[in-house]
Amino acid sequence: MAASLASLSSSIKTGARPLSNRNTSYRLPPSSLSPLASSSGKLVTSCFRRGRSMKNISALETSDGAVNVEVDDDQEEEEEACELVNRAEVSIDGVEAHLLTAVKNNNGTGLLLLSDVFGFQDSSTSDFAYRVACNGYNVLVPDLFRGDPWSKNRPESEYEEWRRTQDPDRIRQDTTALTKWMVDEFAAAGISKKLGVMGFCFGGGRVVDVLAADENGYFSTGVSFYGTRIDSAVAGDVKVPVLFIAGDRDPLCQVEGLKEIEEKIGQGSKVVVFDGRGHGFVHRPETPEDDRDAEEAFAIMRNWLHHHLLLENK
Repeated sequence: MAASLASLSSSIKTGARPLSNRNTSYRLPPSSLSPLASSSGKLVTSCFRRGRSMKNISALETSDGAVNVEVDDDQEEEEEACELVNRAEVSIDGVEAHLLTAVKNNNGTGLLLLSDVFGFQDSSTSDFAYRVACNGYNVLVPDLFRGDPWSKNRPESEYEEWRRTQDPDRIRQDTTALTKWMVDEFAAAGISKKLGVMGFCFGGGRVVDVLAADENGYFSTGVSFYGTRIDSAVAGDVKVPVLFIAGDRDPLCQVEGLKEIEEKIGQGSKVVVFDGRGHGFVHRPETPEDDRDAEEAFAIMRNWLHHHLLLENK
């Protein structure tokens, strides 16, 4: 039974906790987040993240469309306290999902976040979704694989066979249903802002598919982190700007291919390349250098979403 956003509009104005739902169960799976007091079957969490590279990072878009990132190296590392976040387990036309909503300073904007092959419950995806929600967004993270994500314990020789079981048509149908649900629920809450979509790796490739199929113009923008197997044939059908973030040492997401797709889309799209970074560095950093660039990439993404979802949809 899907959760409802009917109380979201009032919570945005009052700062009250959103999602006073009818028939949805709530629970917080094991994570590094500390649960606070809950009420009415609702679990509220406070997102505290020990900064990997907690510098004062800001991303500013210049008049010519370039993105400049400024980093203050003098700021001491400190704990970053995020806004309170609600997390609900929802089911939408048979697709399980997590819905994360900012409790304070909710900006009334929805984001569809598409995971990598390890699925929507993987801690790296969950942590990133929390952080985005901490910035005021309402984030829906669906199970793209219908209970059968790729497992790190499976031999790589089985990967292609597993991937063939993930029917592209079924995934497109699921994302269409998820989008419609978000549109309907936001309309019921009196919110008219358009949506954004973002994804990592497998999900990053599906960002282009979702936007290309968006005949009703529900989405205002997309963000693709090192998307894999992007269908360049449909890129020309995308009618909104897309931010592509990748590393120049990523064998799974070639920069040249991204730039060709960027040109096909147009609409102010942008490719941001991080020198020396490989696949997955933003949501799965493995080195101090990854950490620093992951923070910069997050700042660029946050600036992009603010511009295309909040400023342009006022």
